[in-house]
Amino acid sequence: MKISTILDHIDNGHMALPEFQRGYVWGKEQVRGLFSSLYRRHPVGGLLVWATESAEAQYRGDMQLAAGIVKLLLDGQQRMTSLYGVVRGKPPKFFDGNASAFTSLRFNMETEVFEFWQPIKMQDDPLWVDVTAVMQKGNAGMREFFAPINAHPEHAAKMFDYMGRLSNLLGILDIDLHIEEVTGKDKTLDVVVDIFNRVNSGGTKLSKGDLALAKICAEWPEARNQMKEKLHEWQQAGYDFSLDWLLRSVNTALTGEAKFLYLHDKQAPDIQDGLKRATRHIDTSLNMISGRLGLDHDRVLFGRYAIPVMVRYLDQRSGRLDEIERDKLLFWFAQAGMWGRFSGSTESYIDKDLGVLESNGGVDKLLAELRLWHGGLSIEPGHFDGWSLGARFYPVLYMLTRMGEARDWGTGLPLKANLLGKLNRLEVHHIFPKARLYKAGQGRQEVNALANFCFLTKDTNLDIRDKYPHDYFVEVESRHPGALATQWIPMDENLWKMENYLDFLEARKALLAEEANQRMRSLLHGDTQWMEGRRTEPAAVAVKGGISDETEEQALQALNQWVQEQGLPAGVLSYDYSDPQSGQQLAVFDLVWPTGVQEELSQPVAVLLNEDNDTVALASQAGFRCFTSATAFKQYIKDEILAEVADAV
Repeated sequence: MKISTILDHIDNGHMALPEFQRGYVWGKEQVRGLFSSLYRRHPVGGLLVWATESAEAQYRGDMQLAAGIVKLLLDGQQRMTSLYGVVRGKPPKFFDGNASAFTSLRFNMETEVFEFWQPIKMQDDPLWVDVTAVMQKGNAGMREFFAPINAHPEHAAKMFDYMGRLSNLLGILDIDLHIEEVTGKDKTLDVVVDIFNRVNSGGTKLSKGDLALAKICAEWPEARNQMKEKLHEWQQAGYDFSLDWLLRSVNTALTGEAKFLYLHDKQAPDIQDGLKRATRHIDTSLNMISGRLGLDHDRVLFGRYAIPVMVRYLDQRSGRLDEIERDKLLFWFAQAGMWGRFSGSTESYIDKDLGVLESNGGVDKLLAELRLWHGGLSIEPGHFDGWSLGARFYPVLYMLTRMGEARDWGTGLPLKANLLGKLNRLEVHHIFPKARLYKAGQGRQEVNALANFCFLTKDTNLDIRDKYPHDYFVEVESRHPGALATQWIPMDENLWKMENYLDFLEARKALLAEEANQRMRSLLHGDTQWMEGRRTEPAAVAVKGGISDETEEQALQALNQWVQEQGLPAGVLSYDYSDPQSGQQLAVFDLVWPTGVQEELSQPVAVLLNEDNDTVALASQAGFRCFTSATAFKQYIKDEILAEVADAV
């Protein structure tokens, strides 16, 4: 079938996208590669469609399907979306992605190359023509593109060559693409999804959550959009969650189970009610976590998969908890995050905790299960041995700052939860300045030890800069008596000297552990049995990797932003790599795409800046393709993800 006819079919509702398909993920280089291949008449592959009755078809977007048989794209979405976007000058109605990937494509009549609009390079050169304009004006509008050339004698002599090249460009619409159909009454949604996964076997298959959402949308087409709206609302509040995570919470509210298969027999009204209940309970959970524990943004929200369990707990009680029950539930949440309850086999541990709730167990039974799994729930100085912004006890330090009496060293004002506002984040401050510690011969892990971190307002952080503690501590204590102690600074002035830095760390770790236990006990309202007893710790495992400081974190955030600007999904900062059974943290990988940078590519990818060989080797053994510089990673994105090869089409 000709490309022009396929595009017409999309316009008139004879071709659409099935609901279970993911969004558009191509970047500009892939669009450029597609048009380059088509222009040269290189093969770009056929299409696979699911031919089904339009009355029964569940599809993406708000388009109106034609009566009779409709073709739903199983393989070829990225190509047809790109072609439609460039030729029509707008995305198709089923579009869900970054439209800039196919906006302003240009063709050079001299070099016969495709590039996207670059004002400095192209605006005064008549040989660069707008591909969308060529496609829309057709043969009748050809003269418009040649008129400017007459003013350039050096180009006018090649006018017939240019005419032929534009004609060849326009001829892309007449290229025939082979279409293979999947049809028959036996082709149920499950069968078609299985076919889709087999066709895309080289890439990431649809997950159990994807399949569950596809079935939901088959009865309730607006489900995906409503869920995305809620995810966007949470994102605006500082929390980044995935569709899969939200659907997990819907599942627990509705079925009391972790596995998505329990959603398959639920009808649209059930799902609508489940989503309403789940989002209400998630809002309640986040308000409790932010307001009581002070964990008010995504980077400090450890243990996010404990929230689906909290959703079920709240749903069983119609969202009503008294103060004691609320605080004990928050104690469970914080403890689950500290020890990595959901960092390994997430679904199995959610299932165990839900099982406790379904057997009429309350929060005490949840705590008993947690203690059985982990051992004692008290905190010791050694738990603050970690380093970097990715250490598991980094959120604990933030939580203590927000829960307790911590005061800012510049203003003397308290740093409690809800006092600063969402747009006034606390900043990490190195108590002993990094540069001075490195100069004194300390290593990276010692310089970026958790016990050398505290949280201050931005202005205070900038004001202190690289002053020695034995100098600025005296100033702080003079202006705001007692403020140092509120941030768990040992008050022995000998420990404020550079030569006693390691002793300072040990003393502060003891103070932090004491404060953490005090705050945890405050959540138990006297029922401190859960803090009693000590766990027999396994042999200590040094946690490898981690983001060492704000400079490195900013570099990784910039790289993550660059990836998104290419139309690709964001990665996960400070990825917690843990033992799947014990939950023990083994490493923190700087920036990770656990299922690949692009949904069609299955290989996990990790960017590891300034890491040693052991950390890189561990990530490699875990199945990640590793990059140790931003430059190398960007080159990989350009060469292998955005490459202009026919296979990528």
